[in-house]
Amino acid sequence: MPDALPDMRAIIGDHDLVLITLDTLRYDAAQACFERGELPVLGPHLPPEGWERRHTPGSFTYAAHAAFFAGFLPTPASPGPHPRLFALDFEGSETTAAGTYVFRDRADIVSGLHDAGYRTICIGGVGFFNQRNPLGSQLPGLFDESHWEPGFGITAIDSTERQVALACARLRSEELRDTRCFVFVNVSALHQPNRHYLAGAEHDGYDSHCAALRYVDAALAPLFAALRERGRAFVIACSDHGTAYGEDGYHGHRLAHEVVMTVPYAHFILSP
Repeated sequence: MPDALPDMRAIIGDHDLVLITLDTLRYDAAQACFERGELPVLGPHLPPEGWERRHTPGSFTYAAHAAFFAGFLPTPASPGPHPRLFALDFEGSETTAAGTYVFRDRADIVSGLHDAGYRTICIGGVGFFNQRNPLGSQLPGLFDESHWEPGFGITAIDSTERQVALACARLRSEELRDTRCFVFVNVSALHQPNRHYLAGAEHDGYDSHCAALRYVDAALAPLFAALRERGRAFVIACSDHGTAYGEDGYHGHRLAHEVVMTVPYAHFILSP
């Protein structure tokens, strides 16, 4: 699938910006759900071929998001170089193109978006965003406001609905009515344990992983509606890494297996 680099210089400041990380989502599972027509909310915004196959810069949540917030989103899984949507200003960058929005004098894009007039909002999911300790506070600390509660975490069966409800409330608040927002949502539902999304499942596996994605897809609908009410929004939906369910003897992530390092990616514009 060819690169499609919009002119982010025209989008930043004019559109709301949304980054949805579908934490732990495997590319093969995401693409299978698309091909079976099981993503009625996300599917219409994907290209006819479905999700773009990309390589993640990190094999687990913290590493991947540290790279994302430095402007290094998942890279197309084909020979490059591939121009980036965002970049920090540093010498020697080979992936800063004419349409790339470059943040000056900042070490992360979240602070750069704040400088550009955005209210930056973090709605956490997995433990690296729970603000319960210094490590779980580091990434949320980049944002103007950060939110986490146990109901957003990996063991809550309705976590995405709760995360989306808060995002909608903030986007519809009187306080932010005339303010451009950068909303980051770390969707935790796909992470193990996910067997509760598949009736009768006793263990986490590929099928329960797909079931979790079907749940997440439906839960995102109110967020897209709230964004459309505010005008135009540029949405990035991607995984930070995949996970193994026994392939070649591997389980979990923070390892460099194909099912971990290959992730689904999409970006699109929502309009009223």
